Amino acid sequence: MTPDQVTDAAERLFQAEQSGEQIGLLSLQYPQMNMDNAYAVQAALVERKVQSGRRVVGWKIGLTSRAMQMALNIDIPDSGVLLDDMVFENGSTVPAGRFIQPRIEAEIAFVFKEDLVAENVTLIDVLNATDYVCPALEILDTRILRADPKTGQARNVNDTISDNAANAGIVMGGNPMRPDAVDLRRVGVIVSRNAQVEETGLGAGVLNHPAQGIVWLANRLASYGESIKRGQVVISGSFIRPVEAPSGSTIVADFGDFGTVSTFFE
Repeated sequence: MTPDQVTDAAERLFQAEQSGEQIGLLSLQYPQMNMDNAYAVQAALVERKVQSGRRVVGWKIGLTSRAMQMALNIDIPDSGVLLDDMVFENGSTVPAGRFIQPRIEAEIAFVFKEDLVAENVTLIDVLNATDYVCPALEILDTRILRADPKTGQARNVNDTISDNAANAGIVMGGNPMRPDAVDLRRVGVIVSRNAQVEETGLGAGVLNHPAQGIVWLANRLASYGESIKRGQVVISGSFIRPVEAPSGSTIVADFGDFGTVSTFFE
């Protein structure tokens, strides 16, 4: 993709979020598009949002489960950027029309007490740099059609990455804990929609340890001269398959002793 194509794609995604009208598949429009192009579009999109007054507050990691990677024929996670207007209070209401096709995933959020800038970051480095962990819901949305209506072609990982890794919102809550005070591999979650259990999961489903995705992210960012900063939040990847959250949905994620996170979609 040329620089002009990258800029145009980012602007179209920005306008799609503002208008609530999805755009067509970038992977169909640009068949030569690769993952580097996709991250370039994402970076341009985030810069456009920052120019509009938003502030970067952290990162998200996606495609951490074996099932999701196999479905998209990849063997690595992906990442996106969290901005301040994506943060919702625990138990809050998401206004009608805020998102296009919202879905929910259950995750663990890591809040950092120091910059994570070492080369060849390890899992121990991640845990040592973490101030606390807490339960979280990620709100996914798509500003790109899930499938092309004419050809039936489904969006692929390059579409998702370009669209800020389908990132739309985050709800944090529960009982914050130090990362060494809980066995993150064995943290379980029960996710209900309108009092009906939709999904269950276990922390080990995220690359065998929720912090392992952050290891991948920190090392990827280092290759671009970036890093996870003190005070930033990183949501480490979902325990569950995405749960649809249409209007009227009350979503509750019960993490047991780790606490509960909930939100309502108006």
